[in-house]
Amino acid sequence: MNEPTDGQLPPGWRLEPDPHTRLTDAGTTLVGGSPLRILRLSGLGARWVERIFAGEPVPTTPAVRSFAQRLVDAGIAHPLPSPDGPYRSRDVAVVIPVRDDVAGVERTLASLGDVGEVIVVDDGSTNPDDVSIVVRRSCPVPSRTRVLRNVVARGPGGARNVGWRGTTLPVVAFVDADVEMDAEWLPQLLAHFGDPAVRAVAPRVRARPGSAPSWLARYEVEHSPLDMGPQSSRVRPGARVSYLPTASLVVRRDALEVVGGFDEAMRYGEDVDLVWRMDRAGWTVRYEARVTGRHPCRPSFTSWLRQRVAYGSSASPLARRHGRAVAPVRISGWSALTWTLILFGYRRIGVGLGVATTAATVPKLRSSHHPVREAVAIAGRGNLFAGQQVALALRRTWLPLTVVLAARCRRARPAIVAALLLPAFETPRSDGPPRMLSAALKIVDDAAYAVGVWVGCARQRTVVPLLPAFSGPLRVPTASPDPNGRSIATRNR
Repeated sequence: MNEPTDGQLPPGWRLEPDPHTRLTDAGTTLVGGSPLRILRLSGLGARWVERIFAGEPVPTTPAVRSFAQRLVDAGIAHPLPSPDGPYRSRDVAVVIPVRDDVAGVERTLASLGDVGEVIVVDDGSTNPDDVSIVVRRSCPVPSRTRVLRNVVARGPGGARNVGWRGTTLPVVAFVDADVEMDAEWLPQLLAHFGDPAVRAVAPRVRARPGSAPSWLARYEVEHSPLDMGPQSSRVRPGARVSYLPTASLVVRRDALEVVGGFDEAMRYGEDVDLVWRMDRAGWTVRYEARVTGRHPCRPSFTSWLRQRVAYGSSASPLARRHGRAVAPVRISGWSALTWTLILFGYRRIGVGLGVATTAATVPKLRSSHHPVREAVAIAGRGNLFAGQQVALALRRTWLPLTVVLAARCRRARPAIVAALLLPAFETPRSDGPPRMLSAALKIVDDAAYAVGVWVGCARQRTVVPLLPAFSGPLRVPTASPDPNGRSIATRNR
């Protein structure tokens, strides 16, 4: 099934620039992407960027289609697919794993709309007849609905494997039993399969209060671990969206056959593992933030804490399978040294090093109209982002070490206190809980995740989930002609 693709965005699709993409030097330089990169544009390339970003459909010209695909792969722009993809809703089998959550599966069934088949996998429910009754009562087309039963629970991954292997339809949509999908959710996701390279696509999954206490529900609406945010993205390690939950995920069935479905040995993180194996196979996985589903918050503070610890514990099994893809921080060596000096109280030296690395970027940008300004913008943004990631790791993955460091190193305490208090300033001003309550919950949230990470490391006897990943220096591209002899954009050295 490893069918070849032409590396070109389908004609007729549109692109929208990523919110962080910048067009500089009179339209001849693109700065953006994840990880950050710079693309030099020829006159022809600049004209096509202007037209495409203005909403013009991608033409049939191979060179422009290849250029558009480069923008998408880099995260500089995101595709807006045309609706005439290869699949329709009747080509989709929806797989719903459930264990005892009768009310949840009823809500999910009511939100699906018209699909080809619904397979509810009862994963060892205490009262399986209740599940069967609700399915018969709630599904609009009983003739296209089946209930498969695991007498002994096999976990989420095992239940989903039973479901997708029980259908022959070409597309499988995994939807958890407590998730409600918005109207017209499926056609918008299926449109992405018009690109032969795309093997899976997921919507944004937002939280709804459910039966949780109001103060916890308001926090969860802003900080749900299943919510990958408001910006669409390609999904792969190191990207802005590096993984997807299978609370809602649409996958080509043949891709599941090739990678073998879910790893049933993993109780948590099996969805991350599946997405990363697809990426490693050379396929594209996309996150489509314009489509949404909603899941209920955990009903109590205790169950909420247990969930966060469980999520953290998945880091070690993932590290066994994917190595440094689970790194808590991805940072350049110079940024790491800068923030290490600042952390240990050598702030003047750290800031001086940051200034020096910014100055060292200027010669790489000498072809820019404003190399100093661009160096400050790029290096400054990079160092600031690196600092935010270090602060997150200090209060999340590395928290036990952070506590020891704060106790033993007086010079490091101001930076550690700043890192711990950062959530108070990151909390959005909305109808969520008061800022300080939200910040306190965020610290508890991160601490519970850290407990899970360290428990998982002890069980698996590995420290890989604790180690940062170091990236190379900024790479500035050089000009290169397209196959037709015209320079549209540039390729990296």
